[in-house]
Amino acid sequence: MVFFVGSIFFTTAAALQWLETVNADPGPALRRGKLRVVTFEPHRIDWWSSGVQLIGTVFFNFTTFHALQDGLDAGAYDRLVWRPDALGSICFLVSGYLAYVEVSGHALWPRERALEWKIAAVNLVGCIAFGISAVASFWVPDAGGVLALAASNWFTALGGLCFLVGAILLLPESAATDAVESSGAALYAHP
Repeated sequence: MVFFVGSIFFTTAAALQWLETVNADPGPALRRGKLRVVTFEPHRIDWWSSGVQLIGTVFFNFTTFHALQDGLDAGAYDRLVWRPDALGSICFLVSGYLAYVEVSGHALWPRERALEWKIAAVNLVGCIAFGISAVASFWVPDAGGVLALAASNWFTALGGLCFLVGAILLLPESAATDAVESSGAALYAHP
């Protein structure tokens, strides 16, 4: 139940990120002045990244909801729980990689390591950790191994920690953006 409730919060956060992405200032020619919920902007990497992440969180909603069912045999559990978990993890890997590429400008290593690159990099590590956790959790029911269970739990915790660090790193980035916007507004206010 705790994981299911947590997955709802996770999806809510992804939905808010999606809304921020689709309502980013498109420039004077496209301003509408109202909240957009759905857009089709396949030329934007951030649109793809936030959309794929939102879909991934919905897969995790299904996973955690189905895990609440009693009396599942191993085959039914794998079909109902692990497959959506794997799909959600794949979505996170794709989303994290797209965000990393958008920020770094390169597929692997950026020219400079600015704060936004560090945020994207730590979030990508979190996505990789969640993927490893999903794979490890698949082997837990079959083998019953303590190592697979420990790997699943530790990599889930590592992924969550990476996302927390990424969110904390957003605070100074947000403060820097606000300072730049305030100074820009002050320049335009004084002729």
